[in-house]
Amino acid sequence: QVQLRESGGGLVQAGGSLRLSCAASGRTFSDYAMAWFRQGPGKEREFVAAINWSDGRSFYADSVKSRFTISRDNNKNTVYLQMNSLKPEDTAVYACAAGDTYGSAWYAYDYWGQGTQVTVSS
Repeated sequence: QVQLRESGGGLVQAGGSLRLSCAASGRTFSDYAMAWFRQGPGKEREFVAAINWSDGRSFYADSVKSRFTISRDNNKNTVYLQMNSLKPEDTAVYACAAGDTYGSAWYAYDYWGQGTQVTVSS
């Protein structure tokens, strides 16, 4: 059983930056992945970024690759999403997820946070 809680969302103007945090608590495991997904108004849930906890390997959706960075803090069991050069189309509820599969499919993840709202104004 793993519990996740996001923080750091808010309102920012286009071109600005935000850093999201996702703190994990409960049982941990040696090989697992954490990821960020988002769902904008009227849109389907989409993959943003993922990281393998053990070695820090990461990958990104093409739409955010040059602007977002996913990272982890081993001591705090926390994953971050640094978002720079934000655009209005980045507006969405951002949720973090954890599972034992390192990938981009949302259904491969077993644990989810409730999400945090990111709003980017033009």
